[in-house]
Amino acid sequence: MNFGATEIVIIVFIVLLLFGGKRIPGLMRSIGASITSFKKGIDESKQSDSNDASSKE
Repeated sequence: MNFGATEIVIIVFIVLLLFGGKRIPGLMRSIGASITSFKKGIDESKQSDSNDASSKE
């Protein structure tokens, strides 16, 4: 699914209407923290899987 410039502008406009300009920086900060936490969890899972695999050998 590809989004064009028109669709992105419409989405940004709707987000501004729903959340207001003052709440968006906090919202983006929390989304960034969530993504960071998710990536950290995936990396830890990969490390534990590789440790389990090497201990079985």
